[in-house]
Amino acid sequence: MTQPITHDGARNALMALRAEIAKVVVGQDAVVSGLVIALLCRGHVLLEGVPGVAKTLLVRTLAAALQLDFKRVQFTPDLMPGDVTGSLIYDARTAEFKFRPGPVFTNLMLADEINRTPPKTQAALLEAMEERQVSVDGQPRPLPDPFIVAATQNPIEYEGTYQLPEAQLDRFLLKLNVSLPPRDQEIAILDRHARGFDPRDLSAVTPVAGPAELAAGREAVRQVLVADEVLGYIVDIVGATRHSSALQLGVSPRGATALLSTARTWAWLSGRGYVTPDDVKAMARPTLRHRVALRPEAELEGANADGVIDGILAAVPVPR
Repeated sequence: MTQPITHDGARNALMALRAEIAKVVVGQDAVVSGLVIALLCRGHVLLEGVPGVAKTLLVRTLAAALQLDFKRVQFTPDLMPGDVTGSLIYDARTAEFKFRPGPVFTNLMLADEINRTPPKTQAALLEAMEERQVSVDGQPRPLPDPFIVAATQNPIEYEGTYQLPEAQLDRFLLKLNVSLPPRDQEIAILDRHARGFDPRDLSAVTPVAGPAELAAGREAVRQVLVADEVLGYIVDIVGATRHSSALQLGVSPRGATALLSTARTWAWLSGRGYVTPDDVKAMARPTLRHRVALRPEAELEGANADGVIDGILAAVPVPR
């Protein structure tokens, strides 16, 4: 009989992901942590970085280390909703239409260059992200559990792209910036390739956790305590974004609940059964940066979302 997975066992297994993914991807520990937090919160992740910083490789490796089904979709201007969600196919043998599931029916879907596809396809993906189901011919079809979308976008390419609407951005739990590696890490990357490393070969990755550990982790996160003072601190931070002179759009109540979820998960991964203000601060940037919009004059002055959030964190009183 299989022994139930303890909360400590689930945490240890998920924390071991960093070492396992490091066999393939150099650095990016913060991005790995963000993806694990999203899986525990049942949320979606937007990965932003210039081409060639291993965004796709990172998500593929994570899926292999967690024994999750993985599919990748290259988003293009001619991508249709049925190419993502699936469609009805006529079967001449039975003279009936049968549903052929699309790539969204998976555990971890990589939406590569998500901002290159038109609004109609974005809308179809939005139902899958929010409702965790796909409606075809009026019939809802539930998606597997766990299910998250890890979407990538390039920050420097504007031709042939569609700006993601605020409603869709708000559905992403986290926005993680995948940065260029420092010099020593880039030397390590070149050294691996010089010794024959093949990024298409993930045979070196050993599964260290799976859906059972994720389920146990979710249950543990739900038991993490949050004091009233910390709840008030989150509300004060979110409220400050709505009154900031640098922002034309502040954080919605959905963003406040997202910050609560990510702070609780970060606290549990850190080995604590309660949330501290430092946990809230640690998750404020990735949870809120895509939920605010700068005023044009603030952008002209060189402001960015992270800087505004840092200023708000410095100004809002911290509960004792």
